[in-house]
Amino acid sequence: MTKLALVSVPISDEARTAEDALDSARRVGTRIREGLASVILGQQDVLDGVVTALLAGGHVLLEGAPGLGKTQIVRTLSTLVGGSFARIQFTPDLMPSDVVGTSMVVTTASGGKDMTYRQGPIFANLVLADEINRATPKAQSALLEAMAERTVSVDGQPRPLPAPFFVLATENPIEMEGVFPLPEAQLDRFLFKLVVRMLDLETLARVGARADEPAPPSAVTSPAELLEAQAAARKIPAAPHVERWAARLVLATHAPKGVRYGAGPRAAQALMACGRVKALLDGRAAVAIEDVRRVAPDVLRHRVVLGFEAEAQGLDADEIVAQAVASTPVE
Repeated sequence: MTKLALVSVPISDEARTAEDALDSARRVGTRIREGLASVILGQQDVLDGVVTALLAGGHVLLEGAPGLGKTQIVRTLSTLVGGSFARIQFTPDLMPSDVVGTSMVVTTASGGKDMTYRQGPIFANLVLADEINRATPKAQSALLEAMAERTVSVDGQPRPLPAPFFVLATENPIEMEGVFPLPEAQLDRFLFKLVVRMLDLETLARVGARADEPAPPSAVTSPAELLEAQAAARKIPAAPHVERWAARLVLATHAPKGVRYGAGPRAAQALMACGRVKALLDGRAAVAIEDVRRVAPDVLRHRVVLGFEAEAQGLDADEIVAQAVASTPVE
């Protein structure tokens, strides 16, 4: 019998470097997720969604009733990531200049006058836009350029924001007076919309048993390390059939009766970006359809606009998305 010789194929330095980058990025995500879970009881799906969006480089809209820990999630995340943090309390009298900053007249050393720019709170690595739906559309629009382009324009001059730049906005869905719903164009800028729900009995009992507020955690990463993790996640490949399934899923959100508008191209980009992060955190080197399926509700729920007929039937966006996922065939 002829014996086959086993030939060992050496791993190239480039492949080893890529593997090390993925391992490092995975550890960053794991440390952040564990740090959040050590402070926030329950809400595991929300915490996973925040970490996924952070590594994917997108922004998050947190929707939930008061007192469910939305602000605490953001504050804890800012401590874990390090870098700069700013909180903007959105109110009806908030002006765009209160967000992006303004030019001011100052007295120079020689006694003359000059214009100087004073940065607004938007110039931070992590920005909490608290109760964003309480501000007028004019103030809300100040976030549009910042979230999409990572720059703000003041006096016609674009000014770059720090990197990484991550916006977490909160809104209260039960408030009906004195609020301004976000327009579809701005909702589309959010990578995820996460719904913060009421805690279950056991978790609620654990929260009530806490005698003191949990101690703030220490930083587990840095802005520079986070940028490297985001870059590593973007390089995870996806097969053509996975990309086509994500595209068919987006088109499927237009099909159900009663839907005025379905998701658009940004949704397809978001599905793939978040699918790559899911594969990364699970320790896999390629995106699977299941990764895209897992992130679909958080990516699509705020990008589906229902018409009167769907609302009259008691349907919501999550049910429409679930129908689209179930009806999208796998090649």
